[in-house]
Amino acid sequence: MMDIQEILKQLPHRYPFLLVDRVLELESNTRIKAIKNVTFNEPFFTGHFPGRPVMPGVLILEALAQAAGLLAFDAMGQVPDENNIYYFVGIDSARFKRPVVPGDQLALEITIDRVRGGIWKFNAVASVDGEVAAEAQLMCTMRHVG
Repeated sequence: MMDIQEILKQLPHRYPFLLVDRVLELESNTRIKAIKNVTFNEPFFTGHFPGRPVMPGVLILEALAQAAGLLAFDAMGQVPDENNIYYFVGIDSARFKRPVVPGDQLALEITIDRVRGGIWKFNAVASVDGEVAAEAQLMCTMRHVG
């Protein structure tokens, strides 16, 4: 398990773009299960959509990518620094099955599909109360920026 303090050490994201609140399970080099508590206070809800707030699908995918980053950093035995950034480089087969609304707890489940040429490919599923909200194949890579 990983609490918010450990997540802050592993991910460079900060409010309002840190989208992982806790890691529940982590099997090194295999899978991770994390959660995002979706609250009405999220800044995107004021405009998406007024009177009927829905978490934007792109932010659900970003939450999945952040959880994938935690899994990859663990597998590499690294943490990001000012000279290296873990970038989201691709999304395949993204599907949205149900809206995510304030009060939901978004479960983020990621498994490593493969790593080839520095590109990590993950299978990702976001669900609420066991019901799939979104799923996709995500691709990420580490890049030196310093």
